[in-house]
Amino acid sequence: METSRPLRVALVSPYDFPYPGGVTAHILALDRHLRALGHHVRIIASSSAPESELGEHVIKVGGVIVPVPFSGSLARITVSPRVYSRVKELLSEETFDIVHVHEPTVPPLAPAVLHHSRSVNVGTFHAYRDANVGFELAKPVFGYLERLHGRIAVSKAAYEYISKYFPGEYRIIPNGIEYDHFAGPHVHPVERFCDGRPNVLFVGRLEERKGFRYLLRAFRQVKEAIPEARLLVVGAFDKEDARPYIEYVWHYRVRGVRFIGYVSWDELPRWYRTAHLFCAPSTGFESFGIVLLEAMASGVPVVASDIPGYRCVIQHGVQGELVPPANVEALAETIIRLLRDPDRCRRYAQAGQRTAARYDWKRVTTQVLAYYYELLERFGCR
Repeated sequence: METSRPLRVALVSPYDFPYPGGVTAHILALDRHLRALGHHVRIIASSSAPESELGEHVIKVGGVIVPVPFSGSLARITVSPRVYSRVKELLSEETFDIVHVHEPTVPPLAPAVLHHSRSVNVGTFHAYRDANVGFELAKPVFGYLERLHGRIAVSKAAYEYISKYFPGEYRIIPNGIEYDHFAGPHVHPVERFCDGRPNVLFVGRLEERKGFRYLLRAFRQVKEAIPEARLLVVGAFDKEDARPYIEYVWHYRVRGVRFIGYVSWDELPRWYRTAHLFCAPSTGFESFGIVLLEAMASGVPVVASDIPGYRCVIQHGVQGELVPPANVEALAETIIRLLRDPDRCRRYAQAGQRTAARYDWKRVTTQVLAYYYELLERFGCR
């Protein structure tokens, strides 16, 4: 089979699209890079947004969205009763070479799509969980996964997790980053925080699993050792999310903590570039470390929790350092030691940039495409 012919690809999003999230960002990037290479791509998704705001190549199949608590976060999925019939109609009208379902275990869109698809079906498994979430008991419900011709796991951690419950052949193809967006010479730090004080940066939501409370406690100790240190907190959180942490800062008089909140995609690299040290204190449930790669591409040394998803991206003592999760003392000691050792930080930063370049979306898209063509050669296409 010719491996350069344009393909017709459907990318299936399980979550409210394009509500911010790791899976959504992955789909948007893959869509963008596939289309740049000349492939015809449609995104099949449910969305709380009006169709007029989604773009011509996004097909909305449902609009009733409910946030469901799941593993320390909220998964925004559809409960629309029209999904099944809408998917059936769509896949009977439009033919795809590849139907690529992201998070195939998330109902109801994934099972509906896989039931009706007559294309070569690919599933990408993004999630990692630290405990059994009921797959073993509910295995018969997931019989539709047998309709997958190919399975991708975004990391070794994700593979080891999902293959325990659904054994089979998996291809590990990582998440990607827009390397030049973070590493390019056009990126300049945020001027008001370039005053000679060392900046520690956190990027993420203020959910329990992201471990920010441990970083904030550690920062109290950092301030005792390095009074001029500053903590910058960036992410998609609102005042209510930040309230308990702001109260903690006031109560303990922890000076130098700045809750920045949401910043745009275009502005995000500037915040990484402003940092002297990036910290990701997540306690678990991470299959990968996108924020670690963004920091590394920006030339920032990393301190991260020693959890499976992060060990897939960073080597302790090479691009940064790993500390036991939820260990305030170890986190504080590591931050203090690295802020006092600029030469070591410089070595970590240089190694991090070399590592992050391997995850550029151009490279990742090439791997995904190669897998598409391989599956089409093995299983044929309509």
